[in-house]
Amino acid sequence: MAKAKKAAVKKDITNEDKLRALFELQLVDSATDKIRTLRGELPLEVQDLEDEIAGLETRVTNFKADQTALEDHVSKKKNEIVGAEGLIKKYEEQQKNVRNNREFESLSKEIEYQTLEIELCNKRIREFSGKMETKKETVEKSVTILEERKQDLDVKKGELNAIVKETKKEEDAYLKKSEKIQSLIEERLLTAYHRIRANARNGLAVVAVERDACGGCFNKIPPQRQLDIKSRKKVIVCEYCGRILVDNEIISEKVEKVEKAEKVKK
Repeated sequence: MAKAKKAAVKKDITNEDKLRALFELQLVDSATDKIRTLRGELPLEVQDLEDEIAGLETRVTNFKADQTALEDHVSKKKNEIVGAEGLIKKYEEQQKNVRNNREFESLSKEIEYQTLEIELCNKRIREFSGKMETKKETVEKSVTILEERKQDLDVKKGELNAIVKETKKEEDAYLKKSEKIQSLIEERLLTAYHRIRANARNGLAVVAVERDACGGCFNKIPPQRQLDIKSRKKVIVCEYCGRILVDNEIISEKVEKVEKAEKVKK
């Protein structure tokens, strides 16, 4: 029922009222844009730092996992050395009780093989230890960078929060006003307004005719089309940039209205 009533209100609104509402909505949204511009690149800088920190944390985690794997490899090789040394000792004891040269030679070959295994294990341990040292240095550097980035993020977040806090009340008021105006505009027209605003570099979807030209792209507007715009009987867009066009008198009326409101406040 409420939706039907709202739809009826939107349907009854004249084209002139639509243009006034669109122009006022543009003023309010532009004021909101200006507030957000004060924040500059801070939101993007904060996001970039958060992404970089997440990447560094993943990197440090992976390096630490590599370190753990290398430590396991070293531990495994040390166990293999202990095993090989045990076998050498065993074969040396057996050599004392051999019955012929063939058995002695066979045990000697086993001892030689285990000795080579020990050398190979020691070589691998040196390689793993070298990699572990490199990983350790890399982790230390990454952790240092990570801590620096976290400090940078705290500073940037502090700056951003201070600006947001300072402008939040004003921004909320504009957003509330924007919602109120949007409730008066039909859905189709409102969708077109938002689409134009999204595509416009400066966020201007509604502009006035200034010096016989579009206030958005500055292309000349034919006299007959200017008369149509001044009549306010329909919504007219610039044939070059697609922005919604209003006549200068609407701006003057709005300025006078604002000035009167300011005098009342005083």
